[in-house]
Amino acid sequence: MKAKPVLVKLALLLIVSASLQACSQPPREHRETLLVFGTLVEITLYDLDEKKATEVISGIREDLNAMNFMWHPWEPGPLGRTNELLAMTRWFSGNPSVMPLIERSRKLAKQSHNLYNPAIGKLIALWGYHSNKGLASRPPPAEEIRKLVEANPQISDIVVDGIRMKSNNPAVQLDFGAMAKGLAIDREIDFIKSQGVKNAIINAGGDLKAIGKHGDRPWRIGIRHPRKDGVIAALNVNDGESVFTSGDYERFFEYQGKRYHHILDPRTGYPADQSISVTVIHPDAATADAAATAIFVAGPQQWQQIAKDMGIRYVMLIDKDNTVHITRAMNARIEFTEPPEKIRIY
Repeated sequence: MKAKPVLVKLALLLIVSASLQACSQPPREHRETLLVFGTLVEITLYDLDEKKATEVISGIREDLNAMNFMWHPWEPGPLGRTNELLAMTRWFSGNPSVMPLIERSRKLAKQSHNLYNPAIGKLIALWGYHSNKGLASRPPPAEEIRKLVEANPQISDIVVDGIRMKSNNPAVQLDFGAMAKGLAIDREIDFIKSQGVKNAIINAGGDLKAIGKHGDRPWRIGIRHPRKDGVIAALNVNDGESVFTSGDYERFFEYQGKRYHHILDPRTGYPADQSISVTVIHPDAATADAAATAIFVAGPQQWQQIAKDMGIRYVMLIDKDNTVHITRAMNARIEFTEPPEKIRIY
């Protein structure tokens, strides 16, 4: 009978010990990788129980697959059908999954002086980037490029009247590859927040948006070096920020010693050749996505004006001579792995 108090104390000690162990366990991190929009999308949810994380990731997977189907520029789907109808230059009922991208793109195209141009789908296809069979081995004929550039397809060629729409230019073919990934990330971050998640990051092939923190520190990411293995710099990402990079190393082929990448200058019809990498930070991922492309095309001579008109404060552009052009705001936040040989701060 005298042993009972000891047993009670032992039981209480075990309960307290278990509670302390539970409290001392680090918050759980859940990661899932999906293949969507032609790239690997990594979802990281922090400080969330397993059941809730599984539910949230399942919802994200469903949403991203749906958006990939609806917005795919060359496979059958709503955007493909929209492009077929636009080529006829007659009125038709706009698809509700495509119309928001058109309206969003009008503002971004105007701000970027049309260097973000989602109407050049035919030009992108001509270069062989609308294919799952691999890249081209040589540039397309110069005459074919010239014809499409002279046709000058613009998002402003599309007329919308209520639910009806048409194109005044048969050369218009929509490809939202320079903005759709950002818009998808924005939507999924909003979904994550609606589920009560406070700490998360979605990284789509190096383009990302984060909310909250990674425990007691900010989310920390690396920016890929455009010409070497590894990263050129590291960056802490604040709550609600998006970081997007456009580079000539993502999709390209070489012909007669020259690199031909997928970021086309709509003014010339050829790959933009003055930049090799551009990284921007902005709260809105769709804006960051479009701006990274537009600033890349603008190059070292015009990027400041484009960044200003698109409301981008944080910019780092590396030109073809490996000179780093960077805003003071970005320079104050970025941490280079080694000091750049040539840097200009604006």
